[in-house]
Amino acid sequence: MTTRAKLTVYSALATALAALCLTPLLTTKGWITHAFLVVAVVAAVGAGLRRTPFYRWTVPAGQLLVLSLLLLLGFASSVAVFGGLVPGPESVRLLGRTLSQGLHDVRDYAIPAPPSPGLRLILVGSVGLIAVVVDTVAVTYRRSALAGLPLLALYSIGNGLAGDDGNWLWFATAAAGYLVLLFAEGQDRVSRWGRIFRGSERDGEGSGTGTLGRSGQQVGVLALALALLLPVFLPRWDSGLVHSGTGTGTGAGTGGAVSSLDPLITLTGAIPKPRNVELFSYKSDSPAADSTYLRTGSLDVFDGSSWKRGSAATVPFTGTFPAPEGLGSIDLAEQLKAEVRIGPQLDDAWLPMPYPAVGVTLRDNAAWQLDPVTSSLLPAREKAIKGLNYTVTALDVRPTATVLRTVPTPPERIRDQYLVVPRDLPPVVRDTALRVSGKAKTGYDKAVALRDWFTGPDFTYDATTRTDSGSDAMKDFLERRRGFCVHFASTMAVMARILGVPARVALGFTPGNTKGNNVYAVTDAMYHAWPELYFEGYGWLRFEPTPTRGVQPDYSDPVSSPATQPTTQPTVEPQASAPVQLPSANPDCDAKLRRTGDCGERRESAGGTGEESWLLSGKVLTGLAAVALVLLLLLTPMVWRARLRRRRLGGGGRRRPGGPGAVPLTDAQVLAAWDELIDSAWDLGIPPDDSRTPRAAARRIAEAAELDEGATAAAGRVALATERVLYARSAEVGEPLAADVRTARNGLRAHAGRRGRIRALLLPASSAQLRWRISEALLTARLAVGGRFARTVGAVTGPVRRLTARRPGRGGRSGRSGGGTGGTGS
Repeated sequence: MTTRAKLTVYSALATALAALCLTPLLTTKGWITHAFLVVAVVAAVGAGLRRTPFYRWTVPAGQLLVLSLLLLLGFASSVAVFGGLVPGPESVRLLGRTLSQGLHDVRDYAIPAPPSPGLRLILVGSVGLIAVVVDTVAVTYRRSALAGLPLLALYSIGNGLAGDDGNWLWFATAAAGYLVLLFAEGQDRVSRWGRIFRGSERDGEGSGTGTLGRSGQQVGVLALALALLLPVFLPRWDSGLVHSGTGTGTGAGTGGAVSSLDPLITLTGAIPKPRNVELFSYKSDSPAADSTYLRTGSLDVFDGSSWKRGSAATVPFTGTFPAPEGLGSIDLAEQLKAEVRIGPQLDDAWLPMPYPAVGVTLRDNAAWQLDPVTSSLLPAREKAIKGLNYTVTALDVRPTATVLRTVPTPPERIRDQYLVVPRDLPPVVRDTALRVSGKAKTGYDKAVALRDWFTGPDFTYDATTRTDSGSDAMKDFLERRRGFCVHFASTMAVMARILGVPARVALGFTPGNTKGNNVYAVTDAMYHAWPELYFEGYGWLRFEPTPTRGVQPDYSDPVSSPATQPTTQPTVEPQASAPVQLPSANPDCDAKLRRTGDCGERRESAGGTGEESWLLSGKVLTGLAAVALVLLLLLTPMVWRARLRRRRLGGGGRRRPGGPGAVPLTDAQVLAAWDELIDSAWDLGIPPDDSRTPRAAARRIAEAAELDEGATAAAGRVALATERVLYARSAEVGEPLAADVRTARNGLRAHAGRRGRIRALLLPASSAQLRWRISEALLTARLAVGGRFARTVGAVTGPVRRLTARRPGRGGRSGRSGGGTGGTGS
């Protein structure tokens, strides 16, 4: 392997090892495979371009072009033309939107973030750009020491964002890759001074790297070991050059927005791959405790890209809540009381509470802010919820289907705020909503029709689909009929608005698993989203469109008719009071889990990566293979011609035909130099003439190209040496001819002009010899195969023919007998 090839491999290796520090940033690690593929392709493109006679600045330009093509095929192939194989203008626009969404995700997601397309695009693209910079600095311009700067930037950013998830191993791997790159370039620099002294056989160093080389390696390894071990024995210094005290959100009483994690972002990041760890528990003796959702907040504005809070304004929490929006009378509902204990795994979240909450007892009200529109409590300080114990009182609203069919029209204020949909909403959403609702007249019947359609057999719960909730994801969800709760909730809410039913998206948790003694445990596998629909007089009511998830409320059943007024005795659902113990494949799955659908399917789907395939799909790989094949066919003449010239004139420090040297050249070397001169003239527009002698051919080339005196003399010396080889009794050519060929070729290039030089570089005319050689080889192979086939057929059919020849016909036998008899008689 040449030094340049080693540097190419080691620079790619250093970039790949440094990129490992980015793996803690996302919840899944599959994207690093795609980044490694990009690094390998960038290195291969750089190696190929450096073997061409292009300027050095064209190497990184070509690498950037290929990197852009890879990102377009990887993240925007769905809108590419020719079956997704060739990116078009729409691919560029889609890539821009994906990048914009990724930048938005960077601001909103916590570490580790879910593998959204935008975040994966940023990570893979960043690694690709670093690979181009490192390859350019270390290989193209031979400045490996400076390549440590982009590698350090990559490591610093990745490790800084990872925070506590960072690992000393990432530093060790990144530093090791950089040291290997430095060692490779150091050996190359020393070798340029001549043959490297590697010690005497007496020292046993005949195959080693020498004292100097070993010393450099020892210093590098020692420095790496000290960098890893010394911090263990040093005291921790938390202050730093810039003070980084514990950051806090907006304090109580400011009335502004607080800096906390969006619950939708937390939910979409936790659903694809839950860890099944307990987040909190609650205790309640209410009959509805095992079917109560614990809501953290709601989102009431859909702008086409995601669901958001309509207003970021909050007020200090004083311990009380405003009257539930739209609820005519508290007497219409029973009270539900729960004691909640937050575990150590939940340290940054909005407060989980049943809806609508009417009171909560906290140890410090100043640590929380109230959103009066959605009755949600947001933390005003970091980790305000960690280890919190509180008691919450909520209302259990249970209207009947009959009552909900007769509720009055919502007020104008509600309609203006909760019926808004984007103007650029895909038509399939509106058309599907109208088709599914059919002849339903009331808002309740429309809601039930949507719910029944989503929970029917046409849809499949799949937590591994794309995690965003924008218009494009909604269109994809309706076409594929696969998704998880975010897709079902957001799509049903938008469809309900289209049908005239005010709707918003609520976020929180499904009912917990019973632990006995009226205690229920809630895990991260119970993150959930559902639509809330508004009915005048009863406020916001929950509907459940996600199949196999959650619990359907009684009022969502059109044939159910529970009492409209609460009785003195709590109404206990038959299923909750006397659950039927159905057989289950999982003995750990209790009746409540089977009822909510959390037994097996969620755990099976949770094992998915949550990532879309990228560059590993058949379509994208086919596109890459087609592009690579086209590039290979276009570059084959140029590469073949460059390699042939290198072999004829010499290179790489070894003597080759026509190369320099003190010893006399062989006949093959002289003829190789002459062939190169003729082919160079052919490439630049002067075809060969085999009828002329070498001197006459050289004179013709000099006259046709109007060569100057130096180039003409150089071509004449090559021709004279060739005539000696062809005609003299003994020809000893001591002077090298490679320099003369290059001088004559430079003169030819100067006469050809820019267009002629480009044509000679990309499509050299002498490459026709390659086609001739391929045709000759194919003809030879065909003749060889045909001859072998004929011999095989002859070997198989020969015995049959001989056997047939030895069995003459009846007439023939009598004729031979008659002839014999006649001969004897005469």
